[in-house]
Amino acid sequence: MALSHILLLAILQGLTEFLPISSSGHLILVPALLGWTDQGLAFDVAVHLGTLLAVLVYLRAELLRMTLAWFRGFGTRSWDADGRLAWWVLIGTIPVGLAGLLFKDLIETHLRAPLLIAATTAGFGILLWAADRLGTRDRDEHALTLHPVLLIGIAQALALIPGTSRSGITMTAALMLGLDRAAAARFSFLLSIPVIVLAGGLETLDLIATPGAVDWQVLAIATGAAALAAFTTIHLFMAWIGRTGMAPFAIYRVGLGVYLAWYFWPS
Repeated sequence: MALSHILLLAILQGLTEFLPISSSGHLILVPALLGWTDQGLAFDVAVHLGTLLAVLVYLRAELLRMTLAWFRGFGTRSWDADGRLAWWVLIGTIPVGLAGLLFKDLIETHLRAPLLIAATTAGFGILLWAADRLGTRDRDEHALTLHPVLLIGIAQALALIPGTSRSGITMTAALMLGLDRAAAARFSFLLSIPVIVLAGGLETLDLIATPGAVDWQVLAIATGAAALAAFTTIHLFMAWIGRTGMAPFAIYRVGLGVYLAWYFWPS
């Protein structure tokens, strides 16, 4: 891969992984629109590692509190707000984990069509805008209980369909369930950690089973670029989300979906 391709795709992954606009959809569509060859499994593993490092660094204080509270709860048989939040992240990951194992081959072979991505990009963008407008936004993530966590987890499983956006659909569900914008974003970021670990683990297993040399320099550049882009994106998104809301992202998604439908519509 050319250095410009590496940097563009890595930065694109970092920018879109945590914004509600679909990283998988962009990584499929950009090479298709520009006529580039597929970036390959090793590249996907590298950029996932980069985005994982970014979110771990950004949420390091909260993750430390949650981890200590979770382990402490086994001794006291009682979990405080941080300990319960750790449980909710684990439980909220179960639906997407099961769906990924059951439907991985179907998704990779039949659900990557550009017109489908156009439809999911626009459709779930409209849903995001509606949730932002209609949600009560009167709770934070520590107020979650089992039932809404399962609903958010089931919604996250839909993100296996390219164009849906994992962060977008989890924020949409959280907003519908009454979380405020910042809380919806934080819980979405927390849910991303086990999902990225699972996705990266599966890709690593596939990579090990695939013969061929690995260009470690390319992977190092991709990891670093994705990490820097993702950390900057998270920081700016959290600073702006209270003022801007989800409307700019919904408008972008609808506009992109309409353009893609026009571009890829059979002539």
